[in-house]
Amino acid sequence: MNRGKKIFHAGLKQGLLLLMTFVMFFPLYIVFIMGTYYSEDIFKGLPIIPGSYLLENLKTVFANNYFQAYINSIFVSVVSVILSVLVSSMIGFALAKYKFKGRNAIFTFILAIMMIPGQIAMIGYMLEMRKLGLINTLFPLIFTWAAHPLGAFLMTQFIKDSVPTELLESGRLDGCSEPGLFFKIVVPCIKPGFLTLATLVFLWSWNNYILPLILVNRQEMFTIPLMVSTLSNQFRSDYGAIMCALSLSVLPMIVIFSLCSKTFIKGIAAGAVKG
Repeated sequence: MNRGKKIFHAGLKQGLLLLMTFVMFFPLYIVFIMGTYYSEDIFKGLPIIPGSYLLENLKTVFANNYFQAYINSIFVSVVSVILSVLVSSMIGFALAKYKFKGRNAIFTFILAIMMIPGQIAMIGYMLEMRKLGLINTLFPLIFTWAAHPLGAFLMTQFIKDSVPTELLESGRLDGCSEPGLFFKIVVPCIKPGFLTLATLVFLWSWNNYILPLILVNRQEMFTIPLMVSTLSNQFRSDYGAIMCALSLSVLPMIVIFSLCSKTFIKGIAAGAVKG
């Protein structure tokens, strides 16, 4: 009887998980399906089966410099990940393992910045980038992740909990320099934190729309969100082509999150707990 109950409960859990998976992925499936329809046909009813307009939508998308936008988005996202992870981990190492005057004030300041919406700082950031002559380049889209407060907070928590101070002292006794301690001891100990922050920054950078909209006006510098917006004008919105472009743009995020989901969830849980 107990064995039958266990089988029933296991089957019920599996059924609920399958139902939740279907509910979560059904909207994404609809987006892919809409990308195969002519724009006006989408409003005739909810499309369930693929249409016959996929090739025309792909031609429309690729005619709007989609490959260049894809390359721009990949460049911005990858460089943003490298810069953000490197700078945030160095900040976290300093705050977690070094004792100096003002350390607690700096950490409190980082927490305070996390509570301020990023849109508030956009005007000042735009003026700063204009003063540096970086408007209409991809660099402002990258530099914004160089000192991300959430990254600094996560890395501080990871290093505080995952890197024993005794291990660092042993490295110092063996003659290891401070940069050597960071790259040879700290970095290998916080790989889950690296992967968690890298996944977050990549997704945020890939989906960023407001900042490129403000700072980039040249079409050859457009990222994917800006390029998708060019498929609509004051006379007509080509929803079929828009859905097709969105379907293509979401594929890297699905692949990355699928590969990193376990480590990502583990890293978020570990980094959110104060040691």
